[in-house]
Amino acid sequence: MTPLKDTLYIFDIDGTLTDSVPMYLISVTKAMMSLGIKDIDTDYNNYKHHTDSYALRYNYERNFKKDFSDNLLEDFENNLVTQMLEFDPVKEIKGAQSLIQLFRDNSIPFCFATGALPKPAMLKLEQCNIWYDKLLLATSMTHESREGFVMDALERAKAFYNKPEFTNIVSIGDGLWDLKTAQNLSLDFVGIGDKNKEKLIQSGATKCYSNIEEFSKTIF
Repeated sequence: MTPLKDTLYIFDIDGTLTDSVPMYLISVTKAMMSLGIKDIDTDYNNYKHHTDSYALRYNYERNFKKDFSDNLLEDFENNLVTQMLEFDPVKEIKGAQSLIQLFRDNSIPFCFATGALPKPAMLKLEQCNIWYDKLLLATSMTHESREGFVMDALERAKAFYNKPEFTNIVSIGDGLWDLKTAQNLSLDFVGIGDKNKEKLIQSGATKCYSNIEEFSKTIF
């Protein structure tokens, strides 16, 4: 068995650590509307990339029939935070805050990889009292694809923990896209939540748990 301190755990955020998916999808839609995008494809589950940056570019180019400019990302990010604050604070997925704290207390390496943009991601973690460091947070600000920001998270963790390599890397997520990304990158995968559990298992996931607390019992 690989020692825990030689294993890197890469956490998705929405639906994995924070119970924020429905609220956040509404916020994404309203934030795009505030930028003048009227015809929005809200079938987010069928997007090529499940990321904020891709959602904005895809819908912007559909509406305005011209190339997307990256300088719109900052306005979109700020609009997202504004929309999120219209809702009650999000709650953690059961056991998330305590597991992250246990990882810190036991010097177990971890990082975050999310399709959200940085400010919304940090707000969700803060509302759930989940510890984070910006240096360990990889987002869709720099990569539209999940593979891109998961690899960014890995590089961030290497620098943060001063480790040139990890013996084992475990990706933890709630969506089918999280599993497919882990498979594409040859990473171990842990599924969280009951909503997509059946689809995850059908697609090859062998470790699925109802929440983070249940998963944590397999570690500690």
